[in-house]
Amino acid sequence: MTEQGSDAIRVMVVDDQRMVRMGLGMMVEAESDMTVVGEAGDGAEAVALAASLRPDVVLMDVRMPTMDGITATRTLLEADSAGAVVIVTTFDDEEYLLDGVRAGASGFLLKDAGADLLAAAVRSAHGGDTLIAPSMTRALLEQRLRSDLGGEDGVTETPVTPEAAAALATLSPRERDVLGAVARGTSNADIARELWLSEATVKTHISSVLSKTGTTSRVQAAVFAYESGFVRPGWLTGA
Repeated sequence: MTEQGSDAIRVMVVDDQRMVRMGLGMMVEAESDMTVVGEAGDGAEAVALAASLRPDVVLMDVRMPTMDGITATRTLLEADSAGAVVIVTTFDDEEYLLDGVRAGASGFLLKDAGADLLAAAVRSAHGGDTLIAPSMTRALLEQRLRSDLGGEDGVTETPVTPEAAAALATLSPRERDVLGAVARGTSNADIARELWLSEATVKTHISSVLSKTGTTSRVQAAVFAYESGFVRPGWLTGA
């Protein structure tokens, strides 16, 4: 671990494969504004280590012995032991990503992501934003939520809870526009262009949407948009 400035983003790497931890750690250490403060080989070790290290961002594997990454993510964030969690997974782990969103993860990367994308994901998570490819967001939500609702054609009606309906009713027309854009995986910059707003205004609207819907990240808000019936599986693709 190299010495970085006192304001460097403090990153913890969690993966049960030592070589993966080393590779991720090397990419983190190559960035001038971040440093690795610890490594863990499973979720239970990560929870214990984070309690003392208090990392800004945790890079979290999903499939691990003792405690999986989803459980560890939920535990870390509920205990406020880490600022944010970015899940680092493989294509085979895609089925777990929605569970990661529900656990509070704020970023998603594939293990073969390059150094630039890894660094961007860490910076985004540290800044309170989410980095995930829009196409990955759509595919994940479409597949898992369609399955959860028992439908194959994307038109099954979503049961709306009174709490979700009440939360939707509190959104202003502009906030509903922003929530729809977030559900499509649209970036802040693109939302600003689409709605003729400044990026600062978009961030304000997103913060309000998160507060009113009881979500903690853009991806959780996208899940809420589906699960509340605000958008339906198939809506993004015209099914």
